[in-house]
Amino acid sequence: MKKLALNTIIWAVMIFVPVANVSAQSQEIAQLALNVQKLKQLKDILKQIKDGYEILYKGYNTIKDIAEGNYKVHKTHLDGLLNVSSTVKDYQRIKTIVQYQYALVNEYRTAYNRFGSSGNFKPQELTYMANVYNNLLNQSLKDLEELTTILTSGKTRMSDDERLQAIDRVFYEMEEKLSFLRDFNNSTSVLSLKRAREKADAKAVGILHGTQN
Repeated sequence: MKKLALNTIIWAVMIFVPVANVSAQSQEIAQLALNVQKLKQLKDILKQIKDGYEILYKGYNTIKDIAEGNYKVHKTHLDGLLNVSSTVKDYQRIKTIVQYQYALVNEYRTAYNRFGSSGNFKPQELTYMANVYNNLLNQSLKDLEELTTILTSGKTRMSDDERLQAIDRVFYEMEEKLSFLRDFNNSTSVLSLKRAREKADAKAVGILHGTQN
């Protein structure tokens, strides 16, 4: 009897509940389930984005650290190239270059004074000699300026080997200038002696012929 009464009540409820309400509830339940699924997908997407950002951020910091580390090493190396070591400063050819410069100035002045007072050269010839000496002097001063740059810390970035090679280049250039000067002076001295002999011979002939006192 109780079972029959319960079934009767259930059927009565089902009869009186509108069909439209049942359909609406089913749709709401389905929509809720869909929303839950979309929310889970959205959370998964956000997690992937977060994980990807963390990987990217860590990678960027790693690259940044490496780059900064390399820059510091590179800067330290470059700064070191600005310093002149004792190996370079004690290089024997530096002293020789200075000696060459002193010899060049001393020898050209001595020679020019001698040629000028000999009376064996015309004014235009002495002007030509002066131009030759001035050019040599100016070029040698440029060599000394380069040498000064090489030997001054903070002036230029060069390794010890590069500085030594640069000093060698200045050495050979200065040596070549001094060699040229000496060849020029020797040739001019020979010409001066030749003209002096010619004058002496002409004077002797004049005395012999009674045309010179």
